[in-house]
Amino acid sequence: MSERRKQFPFPEFEPKWQRLWLERQTFHAPNPRETGFDPAKAKFYVLDMFPYPSGEGLHVGHLEGYTATDIIARYKRMKGFNVLHPMGWDAFGLPAEQFAIKTGLHPSVATARNIQRFKSQLTKIGFSYDWAREVNTTDPGYYKWTQWIFLKLYNSWFDPQKKAARPIEEFIQARKEEFPHESEAERLQIVDGLRLAYVTEAPVNWCPELGTVLANEEVVDGRSEVGGFPVVRRPMQQWMLRITSYADRLLEELDPLDWPESIKILQRNWIGRSEGAQATFRVDGLNDVITVFTTRPDTLFGATYVVLAPEHPLVDRVTTPERRTEVTEYRENVSAKSDLERTDLAKEKTGIFTGGYAINPVNQEKIPIWIADYVLISYGTGAIMAVPGHDERDFEFAEKFGLEIRYVVEAPQPTEFCFTGDGVAKNSSFLDGLTTAEAKRKIIDWLENQGSGKRSITYKLRDWLFSRQRYWGEPFPIIWRNGRHEALRDWDLPVVPPPLDDYRPTGTVEPPLAKAKSWITLSDGATRELNTMPQWAGSCWYFLRFVSPNETDRFVNETAERYWMSGNKPANSRRGGVDLYVGGTEHAVLHLLYARFWHKVLYDLNFVSTVEPFQRLVNQGMILGQDNQKMSKSRGNVVSPDDIVEEYGADALRLYEMFLGPLESTKPWSMSGVEGVYRFLARIWRLAMDEDQEGQWQLSSLLGNIDPSTKQQKIVHSTIKKVTEDLESLSFNTAIAQMMIFVNEFTGAKVRPVEAIRTLLILLSPFAPHLAEELWWRLSTRFAGFEGMVCEQPWPIWRDEFLTEKEVEIVIQINGKLRDKVTVRKDLGKAELEQVALGTPKVRETTRDKSVRKIIVIPNKLVNVVIE
Repeated sequence: MSERRKQFPFPEFEPKWQRLWLERQTFHAPNPRETGFDPAKAKFYVLDMFPYPSGEGLHVGHLEGYTATDIIARYKRMKGFNVLHPMGWDAFGLPAEQFAIKTGLHPSVATARNIQRFKSQLTKIGFSYDWAREVNTTDPGYYKWTQWIFLKLYNSWFDPQKKAARPIEEFIQARKEEFPHESEAERLQIVDGLRLAYVTEAPVNWCPELGTVLANEEVVDGRSEVGGFPVVRRPMQQWMLRITSYADRLLEELDPLDWPESIKILQRNWIGRSEGAQATFRVDGLNDVITVFTTRPDTLFGATYVVLAPEHPLVDRVTTPERRTEVTEYRENVSAKSDLERTDLAKEKTGIFTGGYAINPVNQEKIPIWIADYVLISYGTGAIMAVPGHDERDFEFAEKFGLEIRYVVEAPQPTEFCFTGDGVAKNSSFLDGLTTAEAKRKIIDWLENQGSGKRSITYKLRDWLFSRQRYWGEPFPIIWRNGRHEALRDWDLPVVPPPLDDYRPTGTVEPPLAKAKSWITLSDGATRELNTMPQWAGSCWYFLRFVSPNETDRFVNETAERYWMSGNKPANSRRGGVDLYVGGTEHAVLHLLYARFWHKVLYDLNFVSTVEPFQRLVNQGMILGQDNQKMSKSRGNVVSPDDIVEEYGADALRLYEMFLGPLESTKPWSMSGVEGVYRFLARIWRLAMDEDQEGQWQLSSLLGNIDPSTKQQKIVHSTIKKVTEDLESLSFNTAIAQMMIFVNEFTGAKVRPVEAIRTLLILLSPFAPHLAEELWWRLSTRFAGFEGMVCEQPWPIWRDEFLTEKEVEIVIQINGKLRDKVTVRKDLGKAELEQVALGTPKVRETTRDKSVRKIIVIPNKLVNVVIE
């Protein structure tokens, strides 16, 4: 589209208003006690999920959520709220490091360039961020406090009595008083076993090519998500965070949140709380026992084999010499698979017999011990009793390897396959005839009496593996002395990464920081921790830093945090602090879970005022390419927002993003749809403007200071009501559709009431802020009521009396055929309607010299005059 074909001059006024908003700090939200803060206003905190500034910049799919939050932020300001709407950058992480290795450009330089590009793109779309609150996780002033929070985790423990984190010093003092003769070494060992941040040797996904440990979600088909390099499982010493201590609270405190139920289900499933029993199986011929956890202890009589995870420490002991070669080979093959590939994605069951046997505690039967990849060392005890008659995975495994299938629960209907439901016990000795619930209680009591088991609760959730062997990440605020870890003091923070020129993987398990020899060793002989934190660390608390990003003495200003997170209302302490949080479903589990965990620790230690970070969560749907495929460079279907803004303007891009369909739905991009919205904005422009003979824009001669008609008042107030209600429910597409109805009505008016146009611009302002601001300013040159900026006007209120129909159109028929239409007062009586119909010129002419046999009246709809 060439410049001369632009239907309205958006290239002139969009940059102008973007510049003025920044210069005037129009969208800056002052904190309590700052100039301009209004304590009488309620707060509204609206937040986008923290973006990672990649080198590719934004595409139109990224902008859907940003546009939605910006519309709500603008709307809430006009509704009289103090609105916090910030933006920042989650800039540490593996992608930046890999890009740096590939290009030779230091991660700090590449990150700064990417942020500059992202910020430029966002500014050109007119988002009303408070840029004074911008944060960057790679800024030492930011990661100083990430490191400080880690130290709070390190120096805390979870008190099971209070169900909350407490300072570890409290435990140490109590321990000294209770056990005064305990040695320092013994006490430290106990303390280290309680810290919320601790060191342990754990099986991890190790990628030699990338030189780092990867989280399960970063491994696809045994290869790294970044680069596609082989990944193997190996034990390594790692920092862990004890998130499992918070499993119950993460479940219980999820319920009051205004989140999609599908996301809550994902969180509950990830935590995976299961009630059941632990049972012990003696290993035949050895003094070892295998402990299993089961949610169906009532089926113990149906256990026909035991399965160990390939990594289980007993595998070597139970494997017989003749089976050792095959077992070793199988374990090596499994080590390349992620947990997800071994369970959810596993299409075919694999496993191998160890040659060993276990003794079933309830009937003393000898049953074979297998190893299989579908049993994980990280879940439960790393061992299961297999009951193929009543578990689908066990059934498939038994079918494949010819193992015995025994049925011990009577199914309501006969089945040739396994029955996994509740029923009545059979083939189970003293349990026969009991319901599943009764059998569970009885068998657990029996196991406890026999010393062969106990009641138990287990979780799928594992402690958070928090170490990464990378350069581009937050260094740990930890030093090592004589083989022991020590926390740095607060005044030693931040720990800044050394300026390495070579940050490639070392080729060994040593992280890249091992190359900084002079940085590693301190003057007193202590050495630094060489791992770095994962990218999740910075995004676990960024919503708090936005509250007071320039605070130097505290990670967040206490007064500002109480206001923006709880509204200074103690009753809100059980809610989430962020009022609206919008982002993609790709963060449905881990980011949300990790952020909730950190926030709860900070709440327990009295650093924040709410127990949850995010009260309302909305996941925007994916915007597909025009080919109905996910946008990607490889498919060549990525749509750049820069191109749309240049051709059609930022307002057209914003409006189309929201007009595509419901926010949560997946929908394809369409350039013809962009053009349609662009033409709609041009029609709004021409409601107030027209061109003179030289082609210059001027205020339309059709504008007038007149009262809207009754019909126009109904359109105006219907639009106020519809747009307001749709914004509250985030139904942006239907709000836009209502504004289209408004424009259709007023486009054909002989005189356009300025009062109605004023209302339209206020309603339009959150959606198309540049166009609304420009027309508001131009109208202020001739008409009163357009002072200031449109984005600062109070939101209009509809009046119900204008929504009620006062007049109706009545159809006049003669012998069932349409002859006329008349407008009359609503609810006019039958006799009056008859007189109105008989008095119309067309009826009088048709009925002249004819007899009226009867008149049929349907109130508020029609009158049918029946003549001979």
